[in-house]
Amino acid sequence: MQFVDEGYIVNLRKYGESSVIVTIVSKKHGLIKGFVRGGLSKRNLGLYQVGNLISVDCYARIEENMLSFKTELLSSTAVNFMSSPNKLAALAALCSLCVSCLPEHEDLERFYYYIDSFFQLITEPNWLVHYAFFEFYLLEYLGIGLDLSECADTGSTENLEYVSPRSGKAVCAESGAPYRDKLFFYPHFIVDKNYKPNRSKVADLLKMTGFFLNKNFFQIHNLKFPLNRASLLENLDL
Repeated sequence: MQFVDEGYIVNLRKYGESSVIVTIVSKKHGLIKGFVRGGLSKRNLGLYQVGNLISVDCYARIEENMLSFKTELLSSTAVNFMSSPNKLAALAALCSLCVSCLPEHEDLERFYYYIDSFFQLITEPNWLVHYAFFEFYLLEYLGIGLDLSECADTGSTENLEYVSPRSGKAVCAESGAPYRDKLFFYPHFIVDKNYKPNRSKVADLLKMTGFFLNKNFFQIHNLKFPLNRASLLENLDL
C-alpha cells in the first residue's frame, strides 16, 4: 500500500524517545495517520508542528499496518498562529473537530477548500470569517447542514432573520419575533458573499454551528464535544 498526498498537520503524538505519530488532514485521503521515525529529533524541530503544510509519501507493507511517512515541508503555516492567542484558539478548535469528525482515507472533495482557506488566509484581517466558513460547511459535509433558503413557517425567502435550534431551518423576521430569545441569528454573510460581518456576527454564527455540531453529531454518536471547541468563544477576544 503506497500513495502520495499533502495536507495540514492537525495532531502529533510522541512515540518512543524521538519518533512521532503524525495526523494530517488531506484533500484526497481525509485524515491520514502515519509514523515518522526520528520525527522529534533536533533537525526536525521546525517541520512537525501543528498547522504546517507537508507532503507525505505514505506506505505500509500490508493494509492493516500503520502507515509510515516520508515527509517534506511545503509551508511553515504554523508560524502564523504563534503570536496570537485568538488564532491559536481557533487552530486548536479546528484541529480537534477535524480529528473527531472527519473520516480516514476518504476524499474530502470541496470541503477541503474551507480548511485550506483558513490556513492560507490566517494573516488576513477577516481570518475569523474563514474559520466560521469551516464550521458551517463541516455541518454540510457531515450531512447535517442548515437550511437557510426559506422560512420554515411561511416559505418566504424574504426578511430571513433567524434560525430555529430545533429544525436548523431559517425563520423570517415576522414569524420569529415573538421567539427571538430562543432563536439563533440568521448568518447573512454565508449566503451573501458581499456582506461584511463584524466579529459579533461571526460569534453569533459560531454559537449556532457549535450548538448543531454538538447536538447532531457528537451527541448522536455518544462522543464528548471537544474542549478546545467548547471553550472557543470564551478564548476568543471578540
